[in-house]
Amino acid sequence: MKQSVQDLQTRIEETLAEQYEQLNHEFDELTLTVSPQNLHRVMLSLRDQLGFEMLMDVCGVDYLSFGQTNWESDQAVNTGFSRGVFDFEPIHQPEGLDAPKRFCVVYHLLSINDNLRLRVKTYPADSTQPMVDTVSDIWNVANWFEREAFDLFGIIFVGHPDLRRILTDYGFVGHPLRKDFPLVGHVEMRYDSEKGRVVYEPVSIENRVNVPRVVRH
Repeated sequence: MKQSVQDLQTRIEETLAEQYEQLNHEFDELTLTVSPQNLHRVMLSLRDQLGFEMLMDVCGVDYLSFGQTNWESDQAVNTGFSRGVFDFEPIHQPEGLDAPKRFCVVYHLLSINDNLRLRVKTYPADSTQPMVDTVSDIWNVANWFEREAFDLFGIIFVGHPDLRRILTDYGFVGHPLRKDFPLVGHVEMRYDSEKGRVVYEPVSIENRVNVPRVVRH
């Protein structure tokens, strides 16, 4: 472990004490796991006491069926990008649509003064309506990041000043980066020259699964 990362780990342990759930070190990076109840307080401490003045990114993760979708093929090699997986250890992750810890919100922080980075993760308690506190009052840039996570994953950020879709259309149904969202979508849209406007129609294409092609030299 780099000395700077080790020093940061010590400072986090001393500053946050019992306010976090886990602090993991891997690949010279620290990942801090925080409960939704303590998220805002911890983020404020990370900015004001530990010097993480910049929020680089906020993103959502849907762990539905994570670790259960490895494809198998008799025609694939056992290593590399085209490997076929036959025997692997199952990963403990949610199985149902309303399973706990299905969704995760990930924050990437940067300390410009100390040249340090930190990843913060929190798991909304309710997967049917995932909710966490907004951090847009701590870092202004979180405003659009949180709107994106709301739009694509349906994660609600409590206290956000203007939580509405930012990438999809106003009448869009569902959240396209959720794992249970169909690949072909729910509706399709086109411009109707007779009506002079965009119209929504049932999806006319069929979902299909492509077989991976193995290229050997």
